Amino acid sequence: MKKLLPFSLAIIALLMDSCGSINYNKKYPERKPSPPSANTGSRNTSASQVEREYQALIKTYKPETAEVLTDLLNDSSDSPKTSITVENNSRCNMVLTISGTNYFKKIPIGANKIGSAMVLKNQNYNFSGMVCNSVYQKTKFITSSYHITLSN
Repeated sequence: MKKLLPFSLAIIALLMDSCGSINYNKKYPERKPSPPSANTGSRNTSASQVEREYQALIKTYKPETAEVLTDLLNDSSDSPKTSITVENNSRCNMVLTISGTNYFKKIPIGANKIGSAMVLKNQNYNFSGMVCNSVYQKTKFITSSYHITLSN
């Protein structure tokens, strides 16, 4: 038993010594967080941000395909709504934002795909998005079906 006591004390001393070698007062350089970026189709939006937004939107987006096809194939001149179709002929996925009076919608449009929406007639709409790092912005007064073709 007398032989175990010095051996135990030696192990405890080694453990205590290794714990004491950590410097808890070390100062690290201050890291400043980068400002959050708004994904609004501005020139600062990168293609990777657009791709992340596209992937998030595509999971919950509900297309208005039946309404758009009905508008395009039938004479719906008496209807208060009309269709907007956007053809994405680029190699990049995109998110098109359509905004107008009491209207806001983001449409995920895959590479070489067509996206669409139904909007009220006789109103101004702003269209914005990014196609392969190129910004698209346009304002248009919509009175009937409208088609946009985008490419890089």
